[in-house]
Amino acid sequence: MLDTVFFYIFAFITLLGGILTITRRNAVHSSISLIVSLVGVAGIFLLQKAEFLFAVQIVLYIGGVMVLFLFVIMLVNLDEAAKLRQFNKQWWLALAAVGAVGALVYSFLRQGAPALRLAAPAAPSGEGNVETIAKVLFEDYLLPFEVASLLLLAAIVGSVIMAKKRI
Repeated sequence: MLDTVFFYIFAFITLLGGILTITRRNAVHSSISLIVSLVGVAGIFLLQKAEFLFAVQIVLYIGGVMVLFLFVIMLVNLDEAAKLRQFNKQWWLALAAVGAVGALVYSFLRQGAPALRLAAPAAPSGEGNVETIAKVLFEDYLLPFEVASLLLLAAIVGSVIMAKKRI
């Protein structure tokens, strides 16, 4: 019962942070809202007994990537970007997407519990969460892992170059 209450609290935090992320006009406020949303996701990971993903979410995404985003936002000239037109007047497309997602949710709710049933959990092995994740990550997904690390490196180098042009 208490897990359900915490799940709804963390889900609310995640949704509220996501909504505030896309509705704030100030880029710094939007980034802080994204941090709030990521904290909610970390809480959901903790409730699912995925302690490693919880720690990675806090340390890597909130502590590393979002701090990098905030530095880049503060270094880039936002005065010129604020003068540009911010929206491209495609409200009809957004409303169509919201309608499609609403129809999917309605369909799942109408079908009832069988449509929302998850797969049976795998039998527990002697390995823990970290060992299982490491085994899958470095055996099956080594190439995508390395590509992601190269993309992050390119983003860091690009932000340093952008910051150096202003100084």
